[in-house]
Amino acid sequence: MALLSRARALLRGPEIELEPTEVPPLRGRVRLGRRTKDLVKRLRPGEIAVIDHADLDRIAAEDLAASGVRAVINVAPSSTGRYPNPGPLVLARAGVRLVDAPAAPLFAELHDGDEIVVDEGEVRANGSLLAAGRVIDLDAASEQLERQRERLDVALAQFAENTIEHVREEGELLAGEIDLPAVRTEFRGRHALIVVRGTTYRRDLRTLRAYIQDTRPVLVGVDGGADAIIEEGFEPDMVLGDMDSATDAALRGGAELVVHAYPDGRAPGAERLAGLGLEPVVAPAIGTSQDVAMLLAHENGAKLIVSVGAHFNLTEFLDKNRAGMSSTFLTRLRIGETLVDAKGVSRLYNPGVRGWQMWAFLAASLAVIVIVVLSSPALDEFLDLLWLKIKVALNL
Repeated sequence: MALLSRARALLRGPEIELEPTEVPPLRGRVRLGRRTKDLVKRLRPGEIAVIDHADLDRIAAEDLAASGVRAVINVAPSSTGRYPNPGPLVLARAGVRLVDAPAAPLFAELHDGDEIVVDEGEVRANGSLLAAGRVIDLDAASEQLERQRERLDVALAQFAENTIEHVREEGELLAGEIDLPAVRTEFRGRHALIVVRGTTYRRDLRTLRAYIQDTRPVLVGVDGGADAIIEEGFEPDMVLGDMDSATDAALRGGAELVVHAYPDGRAPGAERLAGLGLEPVVAPAIGTSQDVAMLLAHENGAKLIVSVGAHFNLTEFLDKNRAGMSSTFLTRLRIGETLVDAKGVSRLYNPGVRGWQMWAFLAASLAVIVIVVLSSPALDEFLDLLWLKIKVALNL
């Protein structure tokens, strides 16, 4: 037995201890922003983003990754443990280095365009140490998210309690009359497609391209959802929301602008539009902007309301710092069967080229070639000569 063990050891060879892979330092120019949704509009590929975003949500993380940044330094905890927020994992999977440096004075010490070095969790500029944080890599982000999911029942109980409490206060959404402003966009008898910045909203909208081209629905972009509509080659008929994430280009594109205001009439989004020389319709209402968009379409006689990216689960509402979903729950009850939620449709159906379509294309191409050959004397003579050579070669 001892001889056999020694033989196996010789076959295996000497044991090699693997040293942990060192992460090389990153050097780049920094760009800072306390509101992530505004910062992503200014970021350039290769830059390093400095944010102040507790509980980094999925949409913000996806936007950061899509901007092409090499690293993100967060001066707030990217996950507080309040609920399972997937933002850090989204960045890790995208290959973006995330450094948590809570309370680091980076907004006071740095300016846009300054060059910094990110070495592990340390942030340096001109040789000086500005922050010593913690790198959240793929393993750390996965483990962190799993721990938070184990405590999901606590967050769910609090969320449900808040929802039930506010359902009583907002009951007029279900049975009462809703005072909505008059709009010029014509909904009556038409389909309305409402696009919200939510999970998979870009992919879902792309999947619905054929539906949009065939049905020509009223296209309503809720804030940044308007930009997604434009990116797909369409023009929104209406942009509705508090106007904090839609780009200037989307707002100036000619769509009707509806600012979602607080019930008391305060409308911070109107100030931005005034600065752009645009006059919006103001819609004071409780609830979220997606709720107001759905109610506006429904109360103006939309035949069918299709929503893309709309929020309707615990994580999404907590991502938006909303402790309950009473208004959304009541809105969906009021609209009823008129609403079709197309969220996640890209996972259900991904249109591609079918077999019969490929064969039809090949047949059409062959028909074109035959027509060209038959109608061209030069090609006809060439084919005759080619056929003659074949017969000579084969002694036919």
